[in-house]
Amino acid sequence: MRYLSGEEEREAQAYFRECARVAVQSNCHRARCGSVIVKDGELIGTGVNSPPLNECIERCLKDDLPKDFISDRTCCVHAEDRAVRDALQRNPGKLQGARLYFARLAENGDVARAGRPYCTWCSKTALDASIAEFVLWHDEGICAYDTREYNQLSFQHLT
Repeated sequence: MRYLSGEEEREAQAYFRECARVAVQSNCHRARCGSVIVKDGELIGTGVNSPPLNECIERCLKDDLPKDFISDRTCCVHAEDRAVRDALQRNPGKLQGARLYFARLAENGDVARAGRPYCTWCSKTALDASIAEFVLWHDEGICAYDTREYNQLSFQHLT
């Protein structure tokens, strides 16, 4: 992983603003997330988290799952997954070597600072799509992870 600086950091901040703009479209009751995929300065895919078919439910199934449930605990399709599928539809030849940005919105609508990599579903999806880097905004700064490293770190995360 490496923290971005200078012009690269300023560009990343702009892409995180785009993540926030996209995340506003989420209809999830628990968290509003957005993801954008960029290749050579071109936005090639966007996605938001929301339940399948955008049919939001009153109470997330996650609340009823036992603590030892060993699969994805959310009722939503993840923003990163949707961004990859969007890029595959609109720009099928451009995913290899791209950079994926992910952001969750704070209650005030700003980009919330991210924790460490934890989602193995999204890490595997990005890796399978040949995305080069996965970018999160931590308290310490904006961090670009090589997608292989992001995937390995996701599997080390414990709830």
